[in-house]
Amino acid sequence: MTYSLSLTDWLQKTRLTVVEVDAARRRLRVRGEADACSELACGERTVVLAPEGGGGLEALNPGDIIKVEPANGGAQTIVVLRRAWEEIASPEV
Repeated sequence: MTYSLSLTDWLQKTRLTVVEVDAARRRLRVRGEADACSELACGERTVVLAPEGGGGLEALNPGDIIKVEPANGGAQTIVVLRRAWEEIASPEV
């Protein structure tokens, strides 16, 4: 039996919520599916892409919804899908 995820299910499983940002140590604590927390180590070449522009880990805030895109050569891109203040203001449940 083959099971495939719908686009909505896949997006839910790949998105993470930022819990804590430690830019000095280049670490992120994130919460994923089933409210399990993980710590991510970020390299010096990690880039954060947000609606207002790119930057480093300083551009992230607790509560932001992100996805992490690994790339060749150890660099990774963190894409901000939704800001914390947008999540709080949303009428969605």
